[in-house]
Amino acid sequence: MISAKDVKLLRERTGAGMMECKRALEQAEGNMERAVDILRERGLAAAAKKAGRTATEGLVESYIHLQGRIGVLLEINCETDFVANTADFRALAHDVAMHIAAARPRYVRPDEVPSDELDHERQILTAQALNEGKPAAIVEKMVEGRIKKFYQEACLLQQPFVKNPDVTIDQLLKEHIARLGEQITVRRFVRFERGEDLAAADSAVQ
Repeated sequence: MISAKDVKLLRERTGAGMMECKRALEQAEGNMERAVDILRERGLAAAAKKAGRTATEGLVESYIHLQGRIGVLLEINCETDFVANTADFRALAHDVAMHIAAARPRYVRPDEVPSDELDHERQILTAQALNEGKPAAIVEKMVEGRIKKFYQEACLLQQPFVKNPDVTIDQLLKEHIARLGEQITVRRFVRFERGEDLAAADSAVQ
């Protein structure tokens, strides 16, 4: 019997989908290390091998939503013009830009979060846990768990894909890396929302 806890642990270790993790654990008869190897053999290893290669081609994709209320510009890179011009890559770029419009990420990946913002978040989460009456011994573990949730909310690659929440954006990219045979990276994006921050700016002027 494969426990939900083991499935969750394997997903955290590999980034693979829940059902993929469950099937790998079943095949490995519950052996966690073998399950990791199985998932790598099924394509994650192929994505990892390509991770060191340089992706300098690609697209700048635009997405406009809700009659011009929200707009996104996204730079997504691959290794060759050939792949950049495929329908599969263009669909990926469109989907990621649409996701950004809907999910409002602020950063591409966790290492882009400024250290002062992360420290501030830790302080707030620590105070929350202590105010909940949690023992000091487990507060640190609680905070680390909530920091993971913070990354899922703030960082594009950690977010569940809006069209398929069982898959993160990072996993979506890895699927396309395996399928298209090239390294694919999201370099940067900017999201605009009409009227955003104007009220705060007007208050500051007054």
